[in-house]
Amino acid sequence: MLKTVFGALGVIAVLLALTWLAQGNEFFMYKVFAPARENVRREVFENTKSYNQGMVQQIRGYMASYAQADSSQKDALASVIVHETADYDETKLPADCQTFIAQLRQKQLQ
Repeated sequence: MLKTVFGALGVIAVLLALTWLAQGNEFFMYKVFAPARENVRREVFENTKSYNQGMVQQIRGYMASYAQADSSQKDALASVIVHETADYDETKLPADCQTFIAQLRQKQLQ
């Protein structure tokens, strides 16, 4: 009887150890591979049509707001626009948006 109880406790301890080992391994695998996976997901997202069209629409909205703003508002808008487009690949933008952003950056350098 005592042998059976210790045997059952041993089996339970082995199952718990295997479960802990599997969970720990999953955590360490996630820790190693998650950053690379997230970088790939972000790169794929940034190459989607919807992301790029959304950026064009946002910049054109900024262009309209900039055209209607007074000089003090233009400075603030220019700063926001340049900041938000800093990491964006401008070659994906239409020529008018590229020119607009280039002009804003040039004004900020002066």
